[in-house]
Amino acid sequence: MTNSYNYRHLYYFWVVAKEGSMSKAAERLDMAIQTISAQVHELEKSLGYLLFKPAGRGIALTESGFAALKIADQVFSIGEKLPEVVRDAAKSPKIKITVGVSDGLPKLVTKQLLEPILKHGDVQLIALEGEFDNLLADLALHRLDIVLADRPAPHNKNLNVYSDELTKTSIAWFSPKQYLKKSKKPFPESLSELPVLMPTPHSTVRLLIDQWFTKYDITPNIVGEFEDSALLKTFAASGLGVFPAGKLIEKDLKETYGMDLLGNCEEIYEYFYAIRSEKKIQHPLIEAIIKKK
Repeated sequence: MTNSYNYRHLYYFWVVAKEGSMSKAAERLDMAIQTISAQVHELEKSLGYLLFKPAGRGIALTESGFAALKIADQVFSIGEKLPEVVRDAAKSPKIKITVGVSDGLPKLVTKQLLEPILKHGDVQLIALEGEFDNLLADLALHRLDIVLADRPAPHNKNLNVYSDELTKTSIAWFSPKQYLKKSKKPFPESLSELPVLMPTPHSTVRLLIDQWFTKYDITPNIVGEFEDSALLKTFAASGLGVFPAGKLIEKDLKETYGMDLLGNCEEIYEYFYAIRSEKKIQHPLIEAIIKKK
């Protein structure tokens, strides 16, 4: 694409395509037909493809024209929202940040990772949970300001995103009070007798825990598997079983869920990442999250 391409050319093309003719587009824009035609021709020259073709006494879109129109619709439909967005931003003193949270990330960890920005009184936080790959796609399209996850982004030059390790934590096992002295075996052998709650395999730490069981020849008494970490902790608090979690949230587990430490599993670490797009101007609150590390 040459440097002669610009959005003014694209806008004139878009109006012609919407109006269905050069003359109607010229009337709408209050410009000469020759000027509109020249601008559209500049766009075709820049792109290297014809966007319109003769059709009877008028014109019609080529296949390339239809493709260009699809993009132009997206560009200018978003552009039409600009005055409203700017007006709303000017009225509100709050800084808005939209965070994507991977569904494999423990909720209590998410809260800790976001604490640096929550200390600001002028922040409006929008937290959206979703599958890891979908969140990365939204980040690449700038629908999200940052993504928090339990894994780094894969190397993909088409995504234009990169990862910062925020923190890591060793794994420990936590238990409702009634199970602390119920097993006759010491930890970790007690996990073959006590009811065990586990994250589903979608969590990166699950494979590491399974390998740890194998290493110590433990056949766990698994009574439940949960994709949602908060749901797992809720069932544990009801007395369903013991479970693994990061030492990072030990205090919250004790105070919020009434859990006690059953035993440490310091061979296994869980890592947490902030993933952001490669923009030269970053959101002002992103640095507060990144610097947490």
